[in-house]
Formats: sequence, C-alpha cells, structure tokens
Amino acid sequence: MSIATAFDTLAFVKELETAGIPPAHAEAQVKAFASAMRQVEENRKDELATKGDILRLEKEIEKAKVEPIKWVIVTGIAVLGGVAAINRLVPPPAPVYYQSPTQELRQTAPSPTLPVPPSAPSR
Repeated sequence: MSIATAFDTLAFVKELETAGIPPAHAEAQVKAFASAMRQVEENRKDELATKGDILRLEKEIEKAKVEPIKWVIVTGIAVLGGVAAINRLVPPPAPVYYQSPTQELRQTAPSPTLPVPPSAPSR
C-alpha cells in the first residue's frame, strides 16, 4: 500500500528558479526531494493499518469484551459448587432452641393428709 502524496515537481522547480537557483540545480533538488519522499512513504507503509487489519482488530476487541464475562460466570458457578459440596460434607449444626432464662414454675404435689391428733383438754 502506498500513500499518494500530491507533489507538483514542475511548480517546485519553477519556485526554485524564481529564487535564483540555476535550472539544473533546481531539477536535481526536486529529484532528490521526490526520492526522499518515496523512501519515507515506503518506510511508513509497514506502520499503517489496512482495512483487513482494522477488521481483525475489531473482532479481537469483541472477543476480549466477552471473555471477562465468561470468566466471571464460570468462577461464580465454581464457587457455588464448592459451597454446596462443603455443605454436603460438613452440614451446618442443628439449630439450638434456647429456653427463656426464667425458671419453670411447678406446683408441688399435695402432701398426704395426716390425721389431726385430738386436741388436749384445755386447762
């Protein structure tokens, strides 16, 4: 791929001749300048992206956007699976139902009735 740079060599030669440069020197300078521009374009050609490069990078970017989401989902499933496995191996302790701190009040059993002795005569 080459970059087309508009460069009017004839106008450049005329500009140099107007500045007082002899025609032979002006033409030599224009040829040297044009050659240097072509070399710069050739060197930059490897640095520029083609449409194919851009399309490939866009696909890679889309893939890179999806990849972290997949990892989050897979990691979440793995963590939940690990927690479930641990719960099966080591079940949580049974809940303890606490009694209130007040004592339970019970009625005492009635004592057996004893015969009351006759009262002594009073004096």
